[in-house]
Amino acid sequence: MSLKKKLVLSVVTGTLVTGGVAATMATGNAAVPDVVCPGSTVTLSGEAGPPAATSGTFPVGTKLKVTNLDNARSTTVTVNGPSGSCALLNNAAFEKVREPGKNLIRRARIERVGGGSAAPARPGGAAGGAPVGAPAGAPVGTPVQVPPATGAVVCPGSTVTLSGEAGPPAATSGTFPVGTKLKVTNLDNGQATTVTVNGPSGSCALLNNAAFEKVREPGKNLIRRARIERVG
Repeated sequence: MSLKKKLVLSVVTGTLVTGGVAATMATGNAAVPDVVCPGSTVTLSGEAGPPAATSGTFPVGTKLKVTNLDNARSTTVTVNGPSGSCALLNNAAFEKVREPGKNLIRRARIERVGGGSAAPARPGGAAGGAPVGAPAGAPVGTPVQVPPATGAVVCPGSTVTLSGEAGPPAATSGTFPVGTKLKVTNLDNGQATTVTVNGPSGSCALLNNAAFEKVREPGKNLIRRARIERVG
């Protein structure tokens, strides 16, 4: 009579059972990148210093890997302060991923690769100077007289950056739909502009070149103390 030996194998939660003997086996799960802020654009702050980023989504100390999907270049930076974007790169960091002549990355992948939790970076705190909307005479910048808001103040604490895009004055936004009218005031010089949202971005209000010229301070690509109003 022929005897056949039957071998029964089963795998349950990473354990191999063979002939009644249990052995642990590796499941082979690899670390999955923590992709954050899907759909966000990445812009240039115009600030100097070694490669770094500011963020309104992650606290100081968070490490973010930013990849420009249009040229496959990437850089890993540490958040060192607040802004109104998921990831706002300073000059040195942006140079590592930019396409020539562009101050905006529309197809970006942002990954959290270390440090920090998802707690907001609290724009307008110690790193951002006086609270956004502070009255004239606040300790940041030259005291100016800023007229009171006439519309609904939105996105409190947001910074406003330059997209580097051409065309008549306009803005893009990740908060408001196309056609929304926003009034952006630079509280450090009292200058304001009203623009219409004409597309998406990763910021509450991202101004193109023509709009930013109306409110900028010389040499700065970032407005840290901004008031954004929805006026239509």
